[in-house]
Amino acid sequence: MFAVIRTGGKQYRVAAEDVIRVDRVNGQPGEIVEFGEVLVVGGDTPQLGTPTVAGATVAGEVLQHTRGDKVIAFKKRRRKNSRRKRGYRHEFSVIRITEILTGGAKPSKTATPRPKREPKPVVEAAAPEAKAKAAKSKAKKPAKTGAKKPAKAATKSKKK
Repeated sequence: MFAVIRTGGKQYRVAAEDVIRVDRVNGQPGEIVEFGEVLVVGGDTPQLGTPTVAGATVAGEVLQHTRGDKVIAFKKRRRKNSRRKRGYRHEFSVIRITEILTGGAKPSKTATPRPKREPKPVVEAAAPEAKAKAAKSKAKKPAKTGAKKPAKAATKSKKK
């Protein structure tokens, strides 16, 4: 199931567990925020809003607040000794979508804990072959014994 939400004057297509970067929203990291402007709810039976889907909400957990790259506005008027330099960094919030709700349901107040990733197991049987290949590829190549070409002299004469 997916949804199209509008926040900060932009539209985002989201699904559960998606991580999106939107304009700064009110809320501390770890809190659940609610997006009420749901334009489309897709899935087996898609619902189109006119302009929004009634009773549909999208909930997301605020992961962090960040700032974008610096945008520099530099203005110069030549021959006038006039210069202006202004910098600006836009503020964003990184949000993980937790739920897409329909029928007027309310989102849960706490985020569900994320399952921990288990490290990949190390295969010991293939290790001797891999070590032999690594040792072979790391062996130094013999130096070339051929004479190098002499560098061309930069002797161009100017014709007058």
